[in-house]
Amino acid sequence: MCRLFAVTSSQPQSPVMAINALNVMKEGHDGSGVGLFLTDLGGEFEKFKNEPILSGIFSNEGIKALDHFMIDQDFMVKYKLSLRPTKPAPSGTPKRDNYVIRVYEYPAEWENLSREEIEYRLMMVQLQLRQIGEKDQSMLIFSFWPDVIMIKEVGDPLAVAEYLGLDRRDLTARVILCQGRQNTNYSINIYACHPFFIQGMATMTNGENTAFVPIREFLMSRDFPGYSGYYSDSEVFTHILHYMRNRLGLGMEMYKHIITPLKDGELARHPDGGMLRSLKQSCRPLIIDGPNCVIGCLPDKSMFMVQDSKKLRPGVVGGRPGIFAFSSEMCGLDASIPERDINLDHQPMRYETVLVRRERQEMEKWNQWNALPPLH
Repeated sequence: MCRLFAVTSSQPQSPVMAINALNVMKEGHDGSGVGLFLTDLGGEFEKFKNEPILSGIFSNEGIKALDHFMIDQDFMVKYKLSLRPTKPAPSGTPKRDNYVIRVYEYPAEWENLSREEIEYRLMMVQLQLRQIGEKDQSMLIFSFWPDVIMIKEVGDPLAVAEYLGLDRRDLTARVILCQGRQNTNYSINIYACHPFFIQGMATMTNGENTAFVPIREFLMSRDFPGYSGYYSDSEVFTHILHYMRNRLGLGMEMYKHIITPLKDGELARHPDGGMLRSLKQSCRPLIIDGPNCVIGCLPDKSMFMVQDSKKLRPGVVGGRPGIFAFSSEMCGLDASIPERDINLDHQPMRYETVLVRRERQEMEKWNQWNALPPLH
């Protein structure tokens, strides 16, 4: 199993805070890698909320190719943070040339484009750079999006954090997703490291999705370039979320109804059974098979946790107004937010979704048996 930790806070936090919480759960992951998703950024990056940020790992030749490509596309660098470790790499961590985080100014010709077109083009730039880098591994691209930074590396999470110097003051965020990866199913590939990202949405998963192949085939048949990659069976959770929101126009309360719909007998007793039965039939290829615990972040910075219907993976949410944490284990929650009312901690069960909105004032709990809100 992997271990997951996420925090949503009114005050920017260091990614090391999340990694320390992950380290408390070290018996549950093998130290084969760490992945970080940061958004609602603090520090210097807070000045650039609307400009796209590129996150990745580059060889020296890859940097040259990146510069050439971005200049051709009329992207100009506004701010950059390069992580260039001077210490020897930890055991199991490859020696890299450049860990790059760059803020870019939009091309002038994008000025009058719709938001939808801009988001599509940003995704396509990310995919093009990733494709260029895959030929010789000169570029490993994790995200290209406003107010988002992603860092991934092979090795023990705490050792990697110390090696990269992630405790720096100019690298903070109010929303952090962090996973310690246990490599159980495939050979180590950094693109298989959670969290996964597409157009402002990110998820990470503890579990195994044995329905991966039919889900992947359905998504790839949707004729959307972003539904690609799939080095991990968990990447489809991010893409299902995207498909639900951006292609079907449905809200977060429908996510569980798509990935783990109620049984037909249960639907017969549900107040919105007819509508949910139609949704189940049309989205049947997206039904998952667990066990899985999923933690994710939406474009509006809300954070959520869901379990599949088997509920065989641990997960708990707790905190206080201003800061909440989502953790695989209670000890991760205790390490990160010791001053909280533990009686309010909640472990989502098989029918539930837990959501903390950007205001970070309370946990919202939704149950699949609840009547659906009116459609807007």
